[in-house]
Amino acid sequence: MVLEARLSSLTAPAGGLVLCHPHPLYGGDMDNPVIVRAAEVCAEANVATLRFNFRGVGASRGRHGGGREEQDDVRAALGVLARVTGPGPLGILGYSFGAWMAALVGGQSRTLGGLALIAPPLSLYDFGGLAGLEPRPLLLATGSRDPYCPLDAFQELAAGLPWAGARVIEGADHFFFGRLHPLGEAIRAFAEQFRDARA
Repeated sequence: MVLEARLSSLTAPAGGLVLCHPHPLYGGDMDNPVIVRAAEVCAEANVATLRFNFRGVGASRGRHGGGREEQDDVRAALGVLARVTGPGPLGILGYSFGAWMAALVGGQSRTLGGLALIAPPLSLYDFGGLAGLEPRPLLLATGSRDPYCPLDAFQELAAGLPWAGARVIEGADHFFFGRLHPLGEAIRAFAEQFRDARA
């Protein structure tokens, strides 16, 4: 499998995050504004990022696998990023469908240094695999007006992960139109915690 990707160019990164974009069948790609903003603030925190197109998107080969094969895409991206970051921690940041992929892969890993789930579509997918997640830097972020991430379901998820940083961005919908700045600040705080967790 060949995946199109962009690696942030940092001289000596303190860790690395794979960035997972929204749903491939609904226009999601690695140039999504939320993913681009995450890459920007992570670079400012000296955390390398690898954003990539899931199979069947852009120049990435293959076709959409319903969320099964896409987990392999995330693991492949982690393998590439590990060779760049060296001994620094690795983690995953996912937005919408990408948050589901991050939760599925991250929930099965004991070695990942952190997870960030942006606008997890709790009304569409099962995030129950996070129940056994061991404490590590974790950001849960959603908008107060996100129809795909009902606030009661979000609060229930956060209550089951009491060590997580849970942020509700007031006035934001699922796409964070006009609210990328406060979302970026939440991601920056997570990136710094992720970066410093093993210091």
